[in-house]
Amino acid sequence: MDVVNATIRAANSTLDYSTVLSEVSKHTINLNYFERLWAAWYLWMQNDTLATGILSFVMHELVYFGRCIPYMLLDRIPYFHKYKLQAQKIPTLKEQWDCAAIVLISHFTAELPQIWFFHPIATYFGIDYGTPFPTLTTMAWQIAILFVMEDTWHYWFHRALHYGPLYKAIHKMHHTYSAPFGLAAEYASPIETMLLGLGTVGSPILLLGITGHLHLVTMYTWIVLRLFQAIDAHSGYDFPWSLRHFLPVWAGADHHDVHHEKFIGNYASSFRWWDYFLDTEAGAEAHKRRRDRKLAKIRAKKEN
Repeated sequence: MDVVNATIRAANSTLDYSTVLSEVSKHTINLNYFERLWAAWYLWMQNDTLATGILSFVMHELVYFGRCIPYMLLDRIPYFHKYKLQAQKIPTLKEQWDCAAIVLISHFTAELPQIWFFHPIATYFGIDYGTPFPTLTTMAWQIAILFVMEDTWHYWFHRALHYGPLYKAIHKMHHTYSAPFGLAAEYASPIETMLLGLGTVGSPILLLGITGHLHLVTMYTWIVLRLFQAIDAHSGYDFPWSLRHFLPVWAGADHHDVHHEKFIGNYASSFRWWDYFLDTEAGAEAHKRRRDRKLAKIRAKKEN
């Protein structure tokens, strides 16, 4: 690989990406196709910070808007409205395009700086971005931990943002839509975007600092799954095949939809346990449980 790197550096101004990929493929038969694509990208760019920055931002935009498009189409098909949690509030195309415009501006002004500075910070802590990639088992347990870490961060900071002055100054913008839709997942003020985004980007760095091992591909896979989770939670759709029906602790769209409808409670992002154990669940069922507990206490006092 060092020979390939030296050759490409010497002829960097004349080689295109496909040529670099061809050279990499000749000398790295032990790597799979995706690993070769990855190695060729960094060799061709010859600037790791720029390579990571471009790859990260493009990936984020493609995944975010790509995941939102199916939900935009479902909103236009009446058959699927039976799965809509607030079926009486289908967003108009104008609402969705207006939201998309603000989100896009936020991506360039609030998220791009975080993405750009991620590489130097992560490399300082020792992130691996070479080849080969980690095993699927390693990626799976690390991503599972990242979901738990981010969910904890999100719960406490999201709950704090519902404190009066902070809500008005920072979080109110995100609650513009009482019936959320996919594109609204990142419809937020720049401060909120950076604050809650730290849970997504900072958790991998913290995990890296603790374990001393994390690959950038694992980070990217985590980001993709986290984007899917956030968009699905804001989609307003609860399907029979939604994950929460198979994994009861998973929050899902019904959990977050109530938060937007009631403007309180259900602060966690991915899981239900923080809201359950700290009694911050929202919705009719949670209200009934609280009422039943109060009645039980009253009856117990009368009996004593």
